[in-house]
Amino acid sequence: MKVSIISVALNSAAYIEDCIESVVKQDYEDIEYIVIDGGSTDGTIEIIKRYEEGIVKWISEPDRGIYDAMNKGIKAVTGDVIGILNSDDIYVHDSVITIVMSYLSKDMDTCYGDLVYVDRNDTNKRGRYWKPGPFIKDKFKRGWMPPHPTYFVKRKIYEEFGLFDINFQLAADYELMLRFLYINNVSTIYIPECLVKMRAGGYCRPGLTNTINNMQENYRAWKVNGRRPNPLTFLMKPLLKTLQYIKKY
Repeated sequence: MKVSIISVALNSAAYIEDCIESVVKQDYEDIEYIVIDGGSTDGTIEIIKRYEEGIVKWISEPDRGIYDAMNKGIKAVTGDVIGILNSDDIYVHDSVITIVMSYLSKDMDTCYGDLVYVDRNDTNKRGRYWKPGPFIKDKFKRGWMPPHPTYFVKRKIYEEFGLFDINFQLAADYELMLRFLYINNVSTIYIPECLVKMRAGGYCRPGLTNTINNMQENYRAWKVNGRRPNPLTFLMKPLLKTLQYIKKY
């Protein structure tokens, strides 16, 4: 099966080269790599051009935000499986896609694995470790979700159940996974190893305002899907993040 990897970027010159290299060095043979840039002016485009041999397609134009850029990428790909790696994230080693495909070959439509947060300037300096564990549907009610950069989805699932809802500014990834896994019972499997290094900070950086806004959008994600969970669901999400700093894996 062909795997399509999408990277979205906006003024990402400081980090995008690490991201691109982690994709083009993958040892899986059939990868289609697409980069969607939002109109960068900081040298990002020049870096992308240096790697055009490993990038099947790239575009640079204004968009309506990060999730709109992701949707553009999904519409542009031709692969059977889609993964999304933001421009400041990296795969932990060169066989990540090979491992992913060994799990998706087992009649599964999606999969996910562990993620580690790293220092923005030193990717060997680890922060919190996100270990979601095996999928149990009711864990969504306790604030659970998979790490989106490790989430791989067969293209037919996007075609059947839809793309990211760009009415969400912070939690469109949560809404999409809730819609796929909880509402529509799309099959998934957990890969019990770290797949992605994610630089701390960035679009969904921590902070009281962001936490409150995230909680509001998480609640709205359930409402747009016709569900009203216990309010404790949204209090549990930030608590689970805090526990990731404490637990050692």
